[in-house]
Amino acid sequence: MFFKSIPPFKQIEPSEEKIPDHLVAKKFKHWRWRMFIGMYIGYTIFYFTRKNISPALPLISEKLDIDIIQLGILSSVFYVVYGIGKFISGLFADRANIRTFMAVGLFAASIIHLFIGYLDSLYLVVFFWGLNGAFQSMGFPPIAKGLVHWFSPKERATKWTILSSSHTAGTFGVGLLVAGILNLYNKGIVGWEAVFYIPGIIGCLTALFLLITLRDRPVAQGLPEIEDYKNDKPIIELTDTSLSHWEILKKYIFTNKYIWILSFANMFIYIIRFGTLDWATIFLYDVKGIDQVSVAIFWTLMPLAGIPGGIIAGYLADRFWNGRCVPINVIYLTLLTFSIIGFYYYSGPDNVILTGVFLLLIGFLIDGPQNLISGVQASRVTVKEAISGACGMTGFFGYVGATFSGIGLAYITQAFGWKGMYATCALSAIICIILVMMTWKREKGV
Repeated sequence: MFFKSIPPFKQIEPSEEKIPDHLVAKKFKHWRWRMFIGMYIGYTIFYFTRKNISPALPLISEKLDIDIIQLGILSSVFYVVYGIGKFISGLFADRANIRTFMAVGLFAASIIHLFIGYLDSLYLVVFFWGLNGAFQSMGFPPIAKGLVHWFSPKERATKWTILSSSHTAGTFGVGLLVAGILNLYNKGIVGWEAVFYIPGIIGCLTALFLLITLRDRPVAQGLPEIEDYKNDKPIIELTDTSLSHWEILKKYIFTNKYIWILSFANMFIYIIRFGTLDWATIFLYDVKGIDQVSVAIFWTLMPLAGIPGGIIAGYLADRFWNGRCVPINVIYLTLLTFSIIGFYYYSGPDNVILTGVFLLLIGFLIDGPQNLISGVQASRVTVKEAISGACGMTGFFGYVGATFSGIGLAYITQAFGWKGMYATCALSAIICIILVMMTWKREKGV
């Protein structure tokens, strides 16, 4: 089948006398770099066709004459479909070909962007934006599989957070792109629909790039398993190879309490992430009175800071806690709580510097826990044969939180004002700290 994972070729083993060790090392170096770069660029462009809508929300609201509740519905439909899709994609991706699975998802999502900006019906926009969410869900599960098959446990926290910064790079990149498009729109050079069709064109071209660049597992390239090559065994291994895929999922995901804990923690992380990112444009534009182009530029600060924020979190976890994520997550989440409160009280046109500083802090501090909780920690408490499914489950709960950040926070804002919305985000960070602390012993291998 088109998506089916490629079976092993005749393996090249480092221990074979006929094959020098440097040949295996050379092939691994080549393919690890190629896979990493391909997955990074690919997921970056996935976000070009996902987060391009956020800076354009005021224009969409004006064109379709919709209120804040309807905007919340638009966001929530995407997150519901994406969350369910990510869970389903995760279950299939463990047995799928990384290359074709990821490329087809990006291509299909990009095609929608070529025409969605020209729709003048809220119902059609909601339908196709939800369909976009379904195709978007095919992006990260194959990446999770690629990370655990091409990188060993002792190097995974750093590699995972570096690659996970691709979503932040994508959000930042499309923020700059949309800011430029909106500037051209204000000058009458292009229509605002370019916010959609230009990222769509970029996405179609990138999908072809993925088909050329990516491959499946190391064994499909004639290489040994990464754990054998690196002599680095995971905390949990699949000892019974006779288990079916469903039995693996049931044992190592659905009845794994630590996956459930991380899933709920990820739910609260996403409430914070999308609550602060998606609604910041409306908050700064409508409440604080900052102009449209400046809002788009401010919006890029959070993902910009998130790139080093996530990478530093992964490095610190590897460097000081032997890959354990709980300590750095607690530090990040504590600081994040105070940053959210500070942004609400001190942002505005009279405090431009403070507005930027708090947005940078929120962006920096949210990416660490998000990347570690839903990815690195999940890979440490399950077998690699189920990692896509585990990430699919944590991702599903994440987008339950994202759904709440849409319609849920919209109702909270309507009932209690923006103070209630940002208080909810701060409370979510505190709850997340408690949940993360519950995995303390397991991270030590106890």
